Amino acid sequence: MNDTGYSIGDVAALAHVSVRTLHHYDEIGLLSPSDRTAAGHRRYSTTDLDRLHQILVYRRLDFGLDAIAAMLADPGSGTETHLRNQHAMLRNRMVRDRRLLAALENEMEVRAMGMSLTPEEQFELFGTDKVGGEWHEEAEQRWGDTAAWRESQRRTAAYSKQDWAQLKTESDAGLRAYADAMASGVAANSAQAMELAEQNRQFICRWFYECSHDMHRNLAGTYVNDERFRATYDAVAPGLAEFVHDAIVANAAAHGA
Repeated sequence: MNDTGYSIGDVAALAHVSVRTLHHYDEIGLLSPSDRTAAGHRRYSTTDLDRLHQILVYRRLDFGLDAIAAMLADPGSGTETHLRNQHAMLRNRMVRDRRLLAALENEMEVRAMGMSLTPEEQFELFGTDKVGGEWHEEAEQRWGDTAAWRESQRRTAAYSKQDWAQLKTESDAGLRAYADAMASGVAANSAQAMELAEQNRQFICRWFYECSHDMHRNLAGTYVNDERFRATYDAVAPGLAEFVHDAIVANAAAHGA
C-alpha cells in the first residue's frame, strides 16, 4: 500500500480473490473502491478491505451477492454487528454439520456389519436404511477371510431389534465416556482412559467377536489412518480419534500386546 491506498492487484493478492471478481463487485455496486488515480485505476482503502472481508465471510456462509448487498446496506449494522451475526451463523452451521457427521458415523458402523432388520427398523435405530453397500463390502474385502469376520456375521445375523437397540445404547455411551474423559483433561495413557479402552474391547468381544488386545490395537489404527473414521470421531470432539487410538494402544501395551 502507498499513500493513495491499495491497488486492485494488491487487494486480489491479500484476499485471495481474482481481479475479475473485484471488477464484478465494483460493477454491481457491492464493493466500489473509495478512490481512483488520475489515470482511472482503482484504489482501495482499509475501510474497503473491511467491507470485502465481510463479503467474503458471507460468501463462505453460502449467501448470494444480492443478499449480502442487502445486509451490508442496513444502516444499523456496522462491522461489530456483522461479526456477531457471522459468528452465530457459523456456530449454527457447525452444530448442523456435527449432527450430520454423527448420523454418517452411525451409517458407517451399520454398513460394516450385517444385521437382520427391516429398512424401517434400521432407519429407526441408526438413522439410515442403507445397510450393506460399499462399507459392508469394503469390510468384507478387508477381513472376510478372518475368523473374526465370520464370527461377527454369525452373531449379528441372529440379533433382534432389541439387541441392536441395546448395542447402540452401549456404543453411544462408550463414545460419550471417551469424549468426557478427554474434555476433562484425562491423559490418553492414564489408567482411566485405558479402562475405557478395555471396556470398548470387551464390548466388541461381547457383541461381535473375540477381540484380542493385538486386534484391538490394529482396529484403533483405522480411527486415525482412515480419514472417514477420523472425521466421524472428531465430529464428536476435535482430537477424539487420536485420543481413542492412543488409549487403546496404551491399554494393549499394558496387557503385553
